[in-house]
Amino acid sequence: MPIDNCTHTFAELSATVLPGHLERLKTALQSPLPATTFVNFKSASREALKKVERTTDFPGCYVFLDKDRPVYVGISRSVVKRLVQHLNYESHFTASLVYKMASEDFPHEMKRDQAMKDEQFREVFLTAQGRLREMSVAFVQIDNDLELYLFEVMASMHLDTDVWNTFRTH
Repeated sequence: MPIDNCTHTFAELSATVLPGHLERLKTALQSPLPATTFVNFKSASREALKKVERTTDFPGCYVFLDKDRPVYVGISRSVVKRLVQHLNYESHFTASLVYKMASEDFPHEMKRDQAMKDEQFREVFLTAQGRLREMSVAFVQIDNDLELYLFEVMASMHLDTDVWNTFRTH
């Protein structure tokens, strides 16, 4: 019985489908976009989509690169919207990667809400967001949810992004 409308067996996913997505991602990584492509937007507006030659947002996997080194793999049902959130929003809910980066630079015992209200931490948060904006990003469209979820783990392991990627459950 298919899960999330995925018609492939696990054997097909592991032998053919996911490696195919990985090859497409490797191609995308050869010509990433500057992260600044997604700065100064508050949504996946027509203007933001136009920057990536799309008319609608799409599900997929994205990778942030720091000086051509992959540092974070993420997935979203709306890739452009998610990139806009990472690079423009000032909330630990929507800019969770930036929050992780800032927490490493400014270790604390505060709850997330408290940290975001702390003036010193917010300054570190905004600095971390500035670092993220200096990176580049590559992405691939993956329409099936199950393929997307499995691929995030595969790509994270393949690209060795263990510093920022974690799969601990809450």
